[in-house]
Amino acid sequence: MDRSDLSEPLYALEAHRTDMGEATIAGLFAKDPRRFADFHVALDDILFDFSKHRVDRTTLALLLDLARAAKLEERRAALFAGDIVNPTEHRPALHMALRNMRGAPMRAAGVDVMPEVLAERRKMLAFAEDVRNGRTRGATGQTFTDVVNIGIGGSDLGPAMAAEALSPFIAPHLKLHFVANVDGADLADTLKDLALERTLFVVCSKTFTTLETMTNAAAARKAVVAKLGEAAVAAQFCAVSTAQKEVAAFGIAEDRRFRFWDWVGGRYSVWSSIGLSLAVGIGAAHFEEFLRGGETIDRHFVEAPLARNVPVLMALIEIWYRNFWDYAVQAIIPYDRRLRRFPAYLQQLEMESNGKSVDLAGTPIESATGAILFGEPGTNAQHAFFQLFHQGTEIVPVDFLVAAAPTAADPDQHRLLLANCLAQSEALMRGRTQTEVETRMRALGASEAETAALAPHKTFAGNRPSGTFLLRQLSPCVLGELIALYEHKVFVQSVIWNIDPFDQWGVELGKELASGLAPLVAGKNAPLDKLDSSTAGLIAQLRKWT
Repeated sequence: MDRSDLSEPLYALEAHRTDMGEATIAGLFAKDPRRFADFHVALDDILFDFSKHRVDRTTLALLLDLARAAKLEERRAALFAGDIVNPTEHRPALHMALRNMRGAPMRAAGVDVMPEVLAERRKMLAFAEDVRNGRTRGATGQTFTDVVNIGIGGSDLGPAMAAEALSPFIAPHLKLHFVANVDGADLADTLKDLALERTLFVVCSKTFTTLETMTNAAAARKAVVAKLGEAAVAAQFCAVSTAQKEVAAFGIAEDRRFRFWDWVGGRYSVWSSIGLSLAVGIGAAHFEEFLRGGETIDRHFVEAPLARNVPVLMALIEIWYRNFWDYAVQAIIPYDRRLRRFPAYLQQLEMESNGKSVDLAGTPIESATGAILFGEPGTNAQHAFFQLFHQGTEIVPVDFLVAAAPTAADPDQHRLLLANCLAQSEALMRGRTQTEVETRMRALGASEAETAALAPHKTFAGNRPSGTFLLRQLSPCVLGELIALYEHKVFVQSVIWNIDPFDQWGVELGKELASGLAPLVAGKNAPLDKLDSSTAGLIAQLRKWT
């Protein structure tokens, strides 16, 4: 990180990193009996414990100096004011307006967007309720029992993740399905057991041209027409898009077309009509609770002082690890099976947003930017990659997520789940010294030879950082709060790195090349001489085998 306006806080942080030397997280606890009290923030439904991170009061003070030097507060104000914060596409990023429940004015290019947002929300939720309650039916007059969401990226990950997370709130007579992959097996496996006359298809595509989405939509349309006739398309399909003409050409009726706006990025769109399938499943009231959760965090992000601002703290701690400790990977471990898609959702949110190598001016960045995210629910993860967390050579900071109370699950099993989550964060921090291992082995009757041979293998270095999000309970409101916390975390990081978190040009090149290669893969005689030898060789072998 070499921005001249940040040179003083950066230099101070580099010096502090050196000063910390071999200081351990366990040692920080030993020196400070108030550490937990001072290193957590409690919101109404979420407690963020960052006391097991490798930070002290000096670290936080210097990181906050860095945030102020980067003009975080001014950039945050610009975001909420509807200024152009996505300069490469010349757009604001006003996804916060989608969860503005009070209707207070929010402006894009000087125009209050809230009247349109509220009107579209009312239209979408009314339709969702009509489908859910059987007032809106399919072409044969039967009520819908299945909803198939066709999208990709944010048009799939958001509603799919939320639908699984909130599955206890989904009406028992409805099943939600999500199709994203252009691999025809995705759609075929979804449709094989569905009654098409009782299935509502929700086609989600901002431009209504996305290759994967429109390929799957066309295949679904073909299946409906083959069984129910052309006229059935209007009854079995609805769409969420900014491209109203293309939606109409597909055969979708006016009252089943739902909009969102170009100031909504795909990975921030679950709050919009992209959440239609979710709203059908959980109902309008619960969907509004979900929106209120996001709105609650918006207020917190704007109003809370930086030192007690959860998204700010989340972002700065990751900056500390990414840029001063060279930790390139971060893990998201929800101790809740229903949050198993949450790590994948955050992968898109963070890696697509901050996976950039040039700054806002187009100048190459010399420092590291976005971390690599991955995750899996506990306790499954404990029996998979936690070995590397505890004893590997890579340090992987972890976000643990766990609810105090279960939702539609056995309380005794949930207490065991909680114990495992808390034990893992403690084990990562404390570790176990070789002396402790040897003492323990001797107490269990091991010989001196066995103790000497095995003790190094049973030693844990510890000092592995983690943070814990303790949720009151996984509800629509709390899920909304969680998503918004991570959204604002990503924005804060982008400010420090001075990058555009709202474009995704890196996604485009592969799409363009795929369009050019598709005819060559399908054809038998088209020349391959303009391709690199690897691509040409692979296509030649494909032609032989197909």
